[in-house]
Amino acid sequence: MSTELTDRLVALTRDLILIPSTDSAPQERARAFSYFRNHLESVPGIRLERHESGGYESLVALPAGKENAGVLMIGHLDVIEHPDLDLYRSHIDGGRLYGPGAGDMKGALAIMLKLFSDLHRSDPGLPLGMVVTSDEERGGEHGVGFLVREAGLRAAHAIVPDGGSIHDVTVEEKGIAHLRIHTRGRAAHAARPWLAHNAATTLTDALSRLAGRFPVPPDAAGEHWQPTCALTTLHTPNRTLNCIPDAAEATLDVRFPPPHTLDEILACLHETLGPEVSIETLVAAEPSVLNPDPLWFEITEDFTGQAVNRVRASGGSDARFLCQAGIQTIVARPRVGNLHAADEWIDIASMGEFYEITRRYLTRRLAGGG
Repeated sequence: MSTELTDRLVALTRDLILIPSTDSAPQERARAFSYFRNHLESVPGIRLERHESGGYESLVALPAGKENAGVLMIGHLDVIEHPDLDLYRSHIDGGRLYGPGAGDMKGALAIMLKLFSDLHRSDPGLPLGMVVTSDEERGGEHGVGFLVREAGLRAAHAIVPDGGSIHDVTVEEKGIAHLRIHTRGRAAHAARPWLAHNAATTLTDALSRLAGRFPVPPDAAGEHWQPTCALTTLHTPNRTLNCIPDAAEATLDVRFPPPHTLDEILACLHETLGPEVSIETLVAAEPSVLNPDPLWFEITEDFTGQAVNRVRASGGSDARFLCQAGIQTIVARPRVGNLHAADEWIDIASMGEFYEITRRYLTRRLAGGG
């Protein structure tokens, strides 16, 4: 890959990392959307659509005069929260670009932006679209979910560079349930616990039972292709050390592969947690079986000289909404690591590889306008 290309992709990614476009910072998400519009408005022969649902913005770029595209490239600009804003910086070390969101997924967004601009400048009217959303880390219902279900977004094919890798294409994703669970009790001074009904103890006892229902050792194939349940937050309203709490709350992240269903998982949770624990569903989705375009495998193998693996993902992505709409979806991306951590990274050389694989795929798939 040319140094000029990778330098440009790195520059775009580093610009985006500087914008802490987190869920709690709508003004920063708006600033990131302005960044994309500022780049795309100069591209001839396209139109930009702004959508909003539930307070979350989405940007759709399509060829002028066309309702839909033959292929959509889809990504999200929202990133995970870090308490220290000084972390939203980047550095390069050992051929990797480090920074919050570098791998998930501002590096991929930079590739999408460069590809979309390059291809539309060289071939005006190409039936290629680009979608940028801002709520994927919260489940995607107001982003791709809204665009597919309410705004009529459609295409024959889509590329979602939010999973897999250069030689790994995701073909199955686990279902997901984000849940908030509550218990109520009776408060009392901690010196007189016999007067209280400790909500925190009720909750932690229930969570102990839950751990036994969702073990995490690998299965016979050395994978973790079974349901998992992770405790992600746990707190009470107490602000003093000598008070027994009358309420307690936790959040759970549950993942489950086919043939398990959401109803089955929720029934298991209700049974295990017991009647003293109430459950509120925040995000819910069934497992997805994707149907990636065989042409992607052919082009990747021709370009790299290596076979492409069909992989299963414990995580989820916006691909599930596209799958439900019958859109043939490719989930692959450059090499990334330490996602959601302060030292998240993307491999710079693979950014150039992914750009070229995607360019070749789009050129062949869209030849003749479809």
